[in-house]
Amino acid sequence: MARIKLDFNNKVLFSTTINVRITDLNYGNHLANDKLLSILHEARIQFLNHFGYSEMHFAGVSIIMGDVAIEYKNQAYYNDQLLIEIGVSDFSRVSFDINYKISTQEKLIAKAKTGIVTFDYHQNKVTEVPQEIIEKFNQL
Repeated sequence: MARIKLDFNNKVLFSTTINVRITDLNYGNHLANDKLLSILHEARIQFLNHFGYSEMHFAGVSIIMGDVAIEYKNQAYYNDQLLIEIGVSDFSRVSFDINYKISTQEKLIAKAKTGIVTFDYHQNKVTEVPQEIIEKFNQL
């Protein structure tokens, strides 16, 4: 079976650090896969806030996650400080990708991608990515 291979070739638009908490560990005493997804969510919220947006207020629309892919490379442990670098790519009419590179000072922990879909909750349907977003993130 072929394994997921993610590239992180885009420009880093934002980075943050998040420490692994004791509640983020699994029975193997390392970062649990579901907790990494939660950490990515926190990093995404910080990324959006940095640019003056939120998931519900994204240049006149909202966003939802359409898909996610994570390529695990190494284990992370309690109190590891994770550096999460974020970029965007692959704009389409109604979606784009947010790409993540997660590492410690010593090693790459994972690469991830979340497919983001722009959404109108009032009409309960997918809507176009605002031109403001495309221009802003392509200019950076």
